[in-house]
Amino acid sequence: MVALETTPNSLSSLAQQTQNAAKQLAILSTQQRNEALSAIAQALSTYQDDIITANAKDCEQAKIDGIPEALQARLKLDQNKLQSAIAGIEDVAKLPDPIGTTQINRELDKGLILKRLTCPLGVLGVIFEARPDALIQITSLAIKSGNGVILKGGKEALNSCQTLTQVIHNALAETDVPPEAVQLLTTRAEIQELLALDQYVDLIIPRGSNSFVRYIQENTNIPVLGHADGICHIYIDQEADLNKAVTLTVDSKTQYPAACNAVETLLVHQAIAKDVLPLLEKAMTEKGVTLRGDQATRQILPQIEEATATDWETEYGGLILAVKVVESAASAIAHIQTYSSKHTEAIITENSNLAQTFLHQVDAAGVFHNCSTRFSDGFRYGFGAEVGISTQKMPPRGPVGLEGLVTYKYQLTGDGHIAATYSGENAKPFTHKDL
Repeated sequence: MVALETTPNSLSSLAQQTQNAAKQLAILSTQQRNEALSAIAQALSTYQDDIITANAKDCEQAKIDGIPEALQARLKLDQNKLQSAIAGIEDVAKLPDPIGTTQINRELDKGLILKRLTCPLGVLGVIFEARPDALIQITSLAIKSGNGVILKGGKEALNSCQTLTQVIHNALAETDVPPEAVQLLTTRAEIQELLALDQYVDLIIPRGSNSFVRYIQENTNIPVLGHADGICHIYIDQEADLNKAVTLTVDSKTQYPAACNAVETLLVHQAIAKDVLPLLEKAMTEKGVTLRGDQATRQILPQIEEATATDWETEYGGLILAVKVVESAASAIAHIQTYSSKHTEAIITENSNLAQTFLHQVDAAGVFHNCSTRFSDGFRYGFGAEVGISTQKMPPRGPVGLEGLVTYKYQLTGDGHIAATYSGENAKPFTHKDL
C-alpha cells in the first residue's frame, strides 16, 4: 500500500482541505459516490490481512495496558467484523441518494416557484472510542451523504485506524471523490483544537460516556449530536410468556455485551418473580453472567450479589446484570424514567394494551415490545450503517444514518417578482399551490 500523505502543519489547514474536498464531493453524482464506496469495499477486502494484523497489535497492547474487557471487545476487528463492515458499505451504496430530494415544490404565485431540497451538512467531526469498524461505517455514510469527515478514534485503536484510513485514501485516489474528504486525527491534543474550528466543521459527533459528551458540548460552538451512555432496561410484566422473557433477556445481555444497546437492568413484576427469576439465573449463569439483585430479588435468589444504588446508573458493558423486582408496570416505568439514558427500553408482555402504554409513556430513542434491545442499530434498521445513536430529543434521534447527515435549503425562482406586489391595500394574494 502507498503510505498516507503527510498531514498539513496545522489542524486548521487540514480542516480547510476537508471543507474544500467536501464541496467537490457534494456536487458529484450518485453514481460517482457509489463507485467510490465500491472501491473502498474492494480495497478493504484486498487488504484485510494488513488490517487484521494492525488490529492485532492494538489488541495485544490493550491487554498489556489493562484496558477494560468491554473496551477490548469493541476494539477487536476480526475477519467476521470486517466482512460485516464491508457488507455495510455495500448496503449504503444501495440506499437512495439522500442529496437533492425535493421536500417541497410549491407555487407561491404564477412563475414564482419555491423548492426545499436536501443537501449535505458540510464537514463532520466524529470522535469515537475503541471501535475501528466505526471508522468504516462513518466514512461510508459521509461519502454517500456528500459530507467530508474528520475522524478521531481512541488511542487504543491507532494502528487499526491508520491502516484503515490508508486503505481508504488509496481507494479514493482511483475515484472522483477527493481523498482529502476523509481525514484522521491521531492525538488527544487535537480534539480541543478540532472543537474550535467552527469555521470549517459543521457538526461534532462524540461517541463515549455521558461526561465525555457533556465535555464536548460545553467546549465548542459547533452543533453537537450527542451519543452517550447506553443504560438499557427490560421490564418483564406479569403477563409475559416466561420462555420468551428468558430468551429475549439472555440475547439482550449476552449477544454482544459490550454494545451500547445491551440490557443493563432487568425489572421483573413481583407476581411472576418467583417463576421467572430461577429460570433467568440458570440461563444467565450458563452464559457467564453475574447477577446483582435488590432485596426482593435476593429473597428468591439468595446466592447472587447485592445490588446497590450505583448499579441502577451503571453501563457495565460486560457480563453483569442488575435485577430489581417491581410492584407494577407503573413502578417499572418510573424506575426507567429515573435511570434511563434514553437509549433503548423494552417491555415483555402478552398484554397489548399495556405494551402500548409502555411504548407511549417511556421516553427513549428506542422503545421495544417483545424483542431484544440489540435490534437498536442502524444496520438492523436498514440504514446500512450508522454514525452513532443519538439519545437527545431533537432529531435526528436513535441510530443516525444518511437522513441525519443532510440538511435542506430553500430555492426560490421567480421572474422579476417583488415583495411589494403582495403587501398593502391592493396586495395580490399568493396561490400557495403544491405542484
